[in-house]
Amino acid sequence: MLPVPRADLEPNTEAFETTPLVAPTGFREYDARWLFPSQINLRGVQALGLGLGTLIHEMGIEPKISVGHDFRGYSGSIQQALMNGLMGAGCEVFDIGLALSPVAYFSQFALDVPAVAMVTASHNENGWTGVKMGVERPLTFGPDEMSRLKKIVLEGTYKTRSGGAYHFIEDMRERYIEDLTNRPNLKRKLKVVAACGNGTAGIFAPRVLEAIGAEVIALDCELDNTFPRYNPNPEDMEMLHALRDKVLETGADVGLAFDGDGDRCGVVDNEGEEIFADKVGVMLARDLSAQYPNAQFVVDVKSTGLFMTDPVLLKNGAKTDYWKTGHSYIKRRSHELNALVGFEKSGHYFFNQPIGRGYDDGPLSAIAICDMLDRNPDKSMADLKNALPKTWGSPTMSPYCDDEKKYDVVDRMVTLFSAMADKGEMLAGQKIRELVTVNGVRIVLEDGTWGLVRASSNKPGLVVVVESPTSEENMRAIFTEIDTRLSAQPEVGEYDQKI
Repeated sequence: MLPVPRADLEPNTEAFETTPLVAPTGFREYDARWLFPSQINLRGVQALGLGLGTLIHEMGIEPKISVGHDFRGYSGSIQQALMNGLMGAGCEVFDIGLALSPVAYFSQFALDVPAVAMVTASHNENGWTGVKMGVERPLTFGPDEMSRLKKIVLEGTYKTRSGGAYHFIEDMRERYIEDLTNRPNLKRKLKVVAACGNGTAGIFAPRVLEAIGAEVIALDCELDNTFPRYNPNPEDMEMLHALRDKVLETGADVGLAFDGDGDRCGVVDNEGEEIFADKVGVMLARDLSAQYPNAQFVVDVKSTGLFMTDPVLLKNGAKTDYWKTGHSYIKRRSHELNALVGFEKSGHYFFNQPIGRGYDDGPLSAIAICDMLDRNPDKSMADLKNALPKTWGSPTMSPYCDDEKKYDVVDRMVTLFSAMADKGEMLAGQKIRELVTVNGVRIVLEDGTWGLVRASSNKPGLVVVVESPTSEENMRAIFTEIDTRLSAQPEVGEYDQKI
């Protein structure tokens, strides 16, 4: 049996090679993320596999699990260590190899296995690794499962069992692409730039788009695990600006950006303007609610207020539920409400039947965007965007805050703004109309201007988003109010980007 994990091992020592290193902070709300190898070593990943296998048995789930990995220099070795642990816990492992997260989720259905473990750091920078896990397709773990897994691993109460087995699945990429593209081709001739940041999506997204009849211009689709140009994150302006330049250079109809594990999609229109993913969500909701009247949608608290006020959505009878940010939360909420689609501002979209199977899938989101353009042959992407009511919004901004301190900081912000609302105090020259505290605090002012502060679920940092339906001045004013209060907290550091 492996020793009980420790969090204080020094590299280049005997203990580092023989004892699991597992930092407790790596267990997040709904998945796991560590810096490798300073926060977790290969023995630690093996312990994680043993813990996950133990939990699968404890939950009474058939011990069969599909396992894949993204394209980073160390992800293959981490997958091997994870599978060793899973097999040691008596699990039958199906190795799908190099994959996107949606390919791993798809493989649960294709192979008829209940569990999944995808080795990926998603959009986090190089040096990070992690695992997205689930045992009830199409859902992934939430806080309860993650808390139990953390306890099993850190206390070393994992159990070895006989019965472990290994299967290598060599064709899951082809099966996934065939599943997405076994449909009629687009009628409209669309020129699409596909930007992949040299991440895993480079060997998936262009092929999918070409197979549905789009003319594809590949941008940074060659696999390179050093990510030489920019981190593959469709929320980062550096990636969106590179995509903008290529769209303008080539006269493309749309630019689509994919993150490192391919479960998100970002958009630049034909005029080179980035469209934040929540606004793209409103556009898709307009298009889909016309086909499916009275459709139910779910969106995260970072998203635009237009889901509640847009006249087209109201006319189509669309209903929208605002819920906690996080792919696991929105996926689960969409499943519970039988929503047609769940949308996150980060670009995770969850299409349920009859469009998808309920998990977040960047290439499927790209297909939905192309289909929207196909159904509007006389309108450009910019036309569809400009038809939305005007709002002024920010990208997602993340000031640094230590994992062990960020939730306390957010609690202080909730208390502070709640006290202001109770006293009727003014913020940015307006009264506070509403506070939404389902996930951090979303402060809504009288004119609909709002700002959000929450803790990041997958890295040490906070999340700040602001929007105004009335003016850029009001959008900037509420950001200044929030930033002033955050900057007064000694635990809060520099932003990754700012308006």
